[in-house]
Amino acid sequence: MNTNITDNLNHTIFSWTKQGGLNPIHAHTAEGVYICDKDGKRYLDFSSQLMNVNIGHGHPAVAKAVQEQMSQLSYVYPGMVTDARGQLGKRLADITPKSLTRTFFTLGGADAVESAIKVARVVTGRPKIISLYRSYHGATYGAMAAGGDPRKLAVDRYGPTNMIHVENPYFYRCPWNSSTSEECGQHAFEHLARVVKYEGPENVAAILLEGESGSSGCIKFPGNYWSLVAEFAKEHGILTIDDEVMSGFGRTGKWFAIEHHGVEPDMMCIAKGLTAGYIPLGGLVVSEPIAQFFENTNIPIGLTYSAHPVACAAANAVLQVYEDEDLINKAQSMGQYVEAKVKELADRHPSIGDFRNTGLLGCIELVKSRKTKEPVTPWNANPHQMAITNEMAAKVRELGMFTFVRWNYIFVAPPLVITEAQVDEGMEIISQTIALADAYYRE
Repeated sequence: MNTNITDNLNHTIFSWTKQGGLNPIHAHTAEGVYICDKDGKRYLDFSSQLMNVNIGHGHPAVAKAVQEQMSQLSYVYPGMVTDARGQLGKRLADITPKSLTRTFFTLGGADAVESAIKVARVVTGRPKIISLYRSYHGATYGAMAAGGDPRKLAVDRYGPTNMIHVENPYFYRCPWNSSTSEECGQHAFEHLARVVKYEGPENVAAILLEGESGSSGCIKFPGNYWSLVAEFAKEHGILTIDDEVMSGFGRTGKWFAIEHHGVEPDMMCIAKGLTAGYIPLGGLVVSEPIAQFFENTNIPIGLTYSAHPVACAAANAVLQVYEDEDLINKAQSMGQYVEAKVKELADRHPSIGDFRNTGLLGCIELVKSRKTKEPVTPWNANPHQMAITNEMAAKVRELGMFTFVRWNYIFVAPPLVITEAQVDEGMEIISQTIALADAYYRE
């Protein structure tokens, strides 16, 4: 093992995993949809890393913008005005739903969610946040408690209170055995409404939903769900928080996933695709009434690196790339191509139970039986139940792909610049990987 890998393993800590026995890829270079390791092996990036490198790797326009900003002004405290900050704020106001007008800049998605929760509670004077069990909103205490991802369970007892969870409108595994997606959405909404009434609407500050589900399995919202929730929230003076950290910036074939649902939220959390991961940056975009609330009241959020000029310059360059290269429309068309290719895979691989996709945010769900829908690996599986998943993850890497294989999910969320030929390359790797799951299939 070379010295650089040893130094990484001995002197740094890796996310979400035990630290012993790791064998990470030694990333060296990256361009477009490919990453190369130190030994020259090439990996097709089929998840845009953490679903954030939307414009692909190594775009020269971003490097140029960062270099120019660094040479002019590398950092000032967040109370100062910079050209890059103002330009970015105005551009975000132009592309987000028209109700959203002002942005507080964060370092990433988790602190954007934290800030949204604080703002909602202060503006409404209410304590409770409603969110979904199968959701992820970040790894800081507040964001983790608001999400339902089981990674929070190890620290749940120490987390903040007044986070209330409800069932997802998960049609493939609908708790109400609905016959259509819309019916599942109606049942899920009625369940949420009942819970809010049990908790007392006057105690609920906000309902927090992703624009479209991401790492929980891309559980698509039925067409009626978001609008029903938004109408109910407005009726009871409850704010809506739209978490677009993963689903924003073209990922779903729209600037933001909420556009698929015709809803204008009170707040929107953004990150990831804002800079395509080139430099850390996130934001909380709020409606004008919320902004006006703080005209004569101190806002209880702040960060040393808020509105960092270099990060803002990177974001401005990335937003220009989306427009110049028509990546939003490309995500939509390439998503249709991906869906057609997965349909072909499903005809060959019986273990494919479901594929949920919006634009280029997709997830293949694998089962041991299409009739019973038993997953090849259970949700939140124990280590001894992870054999199939570990086999598939190893196969993906062996065949030269980077993407997330989680429980019985394989994620398909490549950079928006991907070509049909590169999708075909990825699907062949996934096909060979899913063949491992087929071996466990039974009628």
